[in-house]
Amino acid sequence: MTATAVAPGSSAFLAAECERLLTFAERSRHPGGGFAWLDEEGRPDLARPAELWITCRMTHVFALAHLLGRPGADALVDHGLAALRGPFRDAEHGGWLAGEEKRMYDHAFVVLAASSAAVAGRDGARELLAEALDVVETRFWDEDAGLCLDVWDRSWLALEPYRGANANMHAVEAFLATGEERWLRRALRITERVVHEWARANDWRLIEHFDEHWNPRFDYNAGDPAHAFRPYGATVGHWLEWARLAVQLHAALGSEAPGWLLEDAHGLYDAAIREGWAVDGADGFVYTVDWDGTPVVRDRLHWVLAEATATAAVLDDDERYREWWNYAAQYLIDAERGSWRHELDPSNRPAHSVWDGKPDAYHAVQATLIPRLPLTPTLTSALLEETNHG
Repeated sequence: MTATAVAPGSSAFLAAECERLLTFAERSRHPGGGFAWLDEEGRPDLARPAELWITCRMTHVFALAHLLGRPGADALVDHGLAALRGPFRDAEHGGWLAGEEKRMYDHAFVVLAASSAAVAGRDGARELLAEALDVVETRFWDEDAGLCLDVWDRSWLALEPYRGANANMHAVEAFLATGEERWLRRALRITERVVHEWARANDWRLIEHFDEHWNPRFDYNAGDPAHAFRPYGATVGHWLEWARLAVQLHAALGSEAPGWLLEDAHGLYDAAIREGWAVDGADGFVYTVDWDGTPVVRDRLHWVLAEATATAAVLDDDERYREWWNYAAQYLIDAERGSWRHELDPSNRPAHSVWDGKPDAYHAVQATLIPRLPLTPTLTSALLEETNHG
């Protein structure tokens, strides 16, 4: 069965698309450890150094694949764990290296990768998770702010004055993955500040960049608006991602979950559609908008659409869900070369202003799983429960 033989977004379509994405992703095993950046054809770009965030994301993806019963996925998870215990780990100072920096963004993915590998039953994953959480606890968690710091130097002596919402968003995802009460409470504190306090007061245009005192920096990277990780303005895809995480956090907290989590999820979701979807005459979500809602970077990034479909699924918006999967099937899914085209221009033609190649399958694979699984804090726990009761 091919992904295009059935209705986009249907269970059969999602299952086939997940398998297709995993087949492409399996080529990313780096001979020097971890996982490589893949080009448009799915060839590892060994001229690039292996990236910590890609290695963590792909380790998580292959843990999902292992729980799905995919042959060979267990070895790929172990390959990722070996890199996190080896070349990426700073044996002298502790933590994990992204170049010469220690970034919360990457450490959040170390926690996610270790959590997923632990659920998948891989040797040493629980010990790695405990170590990663200890680093987050002692180096990145700011108890007074109820938020995470962003970037340290290698020796933990110099802290960059920048603070960011992106690292905190992935901290929420990582803390959810632990399933532990204290980390769920911290995920709630982060979400309350970034979403309930700041985004709600800013017409849902979620503020991404702050100084060391958590004052907004609305002009940050105005000269580099298409930055891959810190673009100027408000990043529409993050509104969708935060909305999904708020719904998952509400489910994780159960009867103790505040009602505003679901209210704010709908607020972010509606704003993303209003200001991001097809706003300039062609379908697709723009990458960023200015503080008055005017599009800044109009290119369409694949991860934004993937998050949109996942959020539509958890919010039971069947109409948008079908519309967006049809869009993905028409424009983003690369049936010839594999995976998804990572970026399109405003006319939905392949583009490379933000990304080149097809570096990882994290967002797209999750988009194929979230609609098919019960709403739980993590995909791995949902898959494990299915496996145990299947």
